[in-house]
This record gives sequence, structure tokens and C-alpha cells, in this order.
Amino acid sequence: MPALPTSPLLAALSGHQNRIPPIWMMRQAGRYLPEYRAIRQRVASFLDLCFDPELATEVTLQPIRRFNFDAAILFSDILVVPHALGQNVTFSAGEGPRLAPVMEPNAISRLARRIDRNALAPVFETIRRVRAALAPEVALLGFCGAPWTVATYMVAGRGTPDQAPARVLAYRDPEAFAALIDILVEASSDYLVEQFRAGVDAVQIFDTWAGVLGGEQFDRWCIGPTQRIVASVRKQVPDAKIIGFPRGAGASLLRYVVEVPVDAVGLDWMIDRTFASREIQSQRPVQGNLDPLVLLAGGAALDRAVDEVLGAFANGPFIFNLGHGILPETPIGQVEQMLARVRRECA
Repeated sequence: MPALPTSPLLAALSGHQNRIPPIWMMRQAGRYLPEYRAIRQRVASFLDLCFDPELATEVTLQPIRRFNFDAAILFSDILVVPHALGQNVTFSAGEGPRLAPVMEPNAISRLARRIDRNALAPVFETIRRVRAALAPEVALLGFCGAPWTVATYMVAGRGTPDQAPARVLAYRDPEAFAALIDILVEASSDYLVEQFRAGVDAVQIFDTWAGVLGGEQFDRWCIGPTQRIVASVRKQVPDAKIIGFPRGAGASLLRYVVEVPVDAVGLDWMIDRTFASREIQSQRPVQGNLDPLVLLAGGAALDRAVDEVLGAFANGPFIFNLGHGILPETPIGQVEQMLARVRRECA
């Protein structure tokens, strides 16, 4: 049998049940940390920070130093892919991302067919620096946005409450929308392969807006494109470890698990844990799924919620995480409380 990885997170992705589950947090390098806010003040824009290897390395490492998480996740953004395809991307303070919308076939046809690797070279340099600075047992995660989620921002030019502009385009002109998805499948595959070559140990595919899709649309725009990315990445990196996170998928998550050969599945806080343990964890390692709001609340409610997550997934390979990203206003003391609870209860 192959040797068990020294990293607890990679062991979990290989199907091993750790006595203490490995733990990291989505958006763990971010605004809730004062050391991050100090770095952010030194650059003009968010993308400038993403594309500065020295500062991005520092930001990626900050939560590891403070909390001793079992994994670092590359500090970047899912929208660096449309940037590398030639779409104008900016971030406005307090307003989130802004892109030049691609809402009709001519705009889609003007996008590059392959990512500009030179535009993303600073990201790959950050990966090399972070991997060199991490202890061997701490995994380094890369990531990309799933094609559906990235397309929702590209079409609308911003985030919207239900990503209706992309949904309307997918219904109204499915051929044009499929062309955009095809571009993103190839771009995302190339991007993840380059991340592995630079030194990441595993990657996560974030499909943050999967939950707004109905059954047939979920199959076409979430499951299908993710299948193609996984196949393309593994053709070039055969042992690539990949986590899929289709947020809000609900019962459709079972089809995702059956049809998409990811190594683990991220669970949002909305899913029924009994269902997830019985139907999902029986087939694949799972990751999740503490509600970010209960982490914000803290106190006895946080202790109970941590215990419920641990109890639900105690019988199989499991990575402790949130059900989505940590909220910027979350007190650091609550993160420390969560970590202590996970590690004490499982020790």
C-alpha cells in the first residue's frame, strides 16, 4: 500500500480517517485579521495585492502563523481567470468586483481562447514562495472558480442577488453561453495545472452559485463543466487531489458526487448533515460545514455547533471547515474557540 501522506489534510483526501480532523477555513487570509488589514493598506487595489508575490505570500502565511491550520490556501481571487482572458476586472472598495459585461455573442468572441500565463505568473511565483515557507505537514491549496460561477460575474459584470443575468442568457442563447463555458473550462484547467506545477498539494473548485440552478441546468452548467476540468487536470497531473464545492446544491449534491470524480466534497451549512453523512460521506471524504454566522456569534452556540459537526462526520474521512467563507467582522477569539473545541474534543 502507498505510504500515508504526512499532511493530515492530504491523508483525509486519500480516504484516511484522522483522529483529529484537519482544519482550515475558507477566506482564512482576509479582513478579519488585523495583520491582513495592515498589508491591504499598502496597496492601491485588491488585484495589486493578488499580483504582488511578496505581499500575497505574507498574507497567505498569516493565518498559519496565528492559528496553526493544517492547510494554507493561496491568496488570490476566482476572477483572475477572466482577467487573464482579457476581460477588464476591477475591485471597488465596499462594492466588490466590477467587470466589463459579456452579455452577447460578440463580446464572448472577443475573449482570448487561452489564459495569458504571463498575466498569472505572479500567482505561480506566490505558490512557489509559500510552499517553500510551509512545513511539510501543512498542505498548500490552490483553487479556481467553477465555470458557472465565474461566468455569472463575467456576464453581469458584478455579483447580483440570484445571478439572474447569466441564467437568462443561458436560457435565451444556450449556444453563446456554452461557448463561454467552454472557454472557462479550458482556462480553468490550464490554471489549475500550472498551480500544481508551481507547488500546490491540492486544489478546490468553488461553485459558489451552483445553488441557483435547477435540475437540468445544474447538470449542464455545474456537473458537466466540472467533470471536464477534473479529467483535463488529471490527464496532465494524474494524482491531482481536487475538492469540489458546489454551494447550495442540496439533494443535487448526490448526482454531483456520483458523476464528478473529485477526491472530496465541500458541504455548505445548509445541507442536512444526516443526509450528507449517509449519502455523501459514505462515498467520498467530506469537508465542512460550520455556519459562518455561528462562528460570528461565538459562545455556547458555537460550542454546540462545532460538536454537532464533529458528531455528524465522526465515522469517516473528514476535513473541518466552514460552510462558506469566514465573515470579515468575525472576532479572532471565536476562531480560537472553534479551533480549541475541535482539537480538544477529538484529542
